[in-house]
Amino acid sequence: MLNNAILFLLQAVLSILSFAFLLRFYFQLTKAPFQNQLAQLIVTVTNFAVKPMRRILPSIGKIDLSTLALAYLTQLILSVCTLWLKGFPILIAGSTVWIVIFGIALIGIVSISLSIFLYAVLIQAILSWVNPHTPIAPVLNSLTYPVLRIFRKYIPPAGNFDLSPLAFIITAQLLLTTILIPLENNLLSTL
Repeated sequence: MLNNAILFLLQAVLSILSFAFLLRFYFQLTKAPFQNQLAQLIVTVTNFAVKPMRRILPSIGKIDLSTLALAYLTQLILSVCTLWLKGFPILIAGSTVWIVIFGIALIGIVSISLSIFLYAVLIQAILSWVNPHTPIAPVLNSLTYPVLRIFRKYIPPAGNFDLSPLAFIITAQLLLTTILIPLENNLLSTL
């Protein structure tokens, strides 16, 4: 019972931290404005690890490798601790098990990344109907524009309605449910 409580807390904290690292990474990659409360919160929450990591792993152009590496490292720690708390003999595992664990952490990063864009597009679509001039709108626009631009290239507007957010949401859900979740389950079943 204590293991379940520890596992829940560990998953909650490390998942939120991975989400924050990835959100910071994508904010920087898409040049989202940092003069808003959400961006300031993400910077404040992640600075404790990002600042020291930047001394070790510098950025390459627009790509902030330190923040991306921290997100992956957080997912890796989450995967290892989850298996360990569930009683898996992690300390005596062979090298193939570690390859599977690295793969599970990578799938976690891809899933969280897809979820970030999925929810950003969904929130942006809802806010465009309710309050298009909200202070978070420029951040959401900067974050979602690169993804939606691809869909807008192939899906023309129907009247005054932009159907690209709907197409992206369907595609993201399809990727999550048909590729990423089964792939993660297959990797977990090999352990």
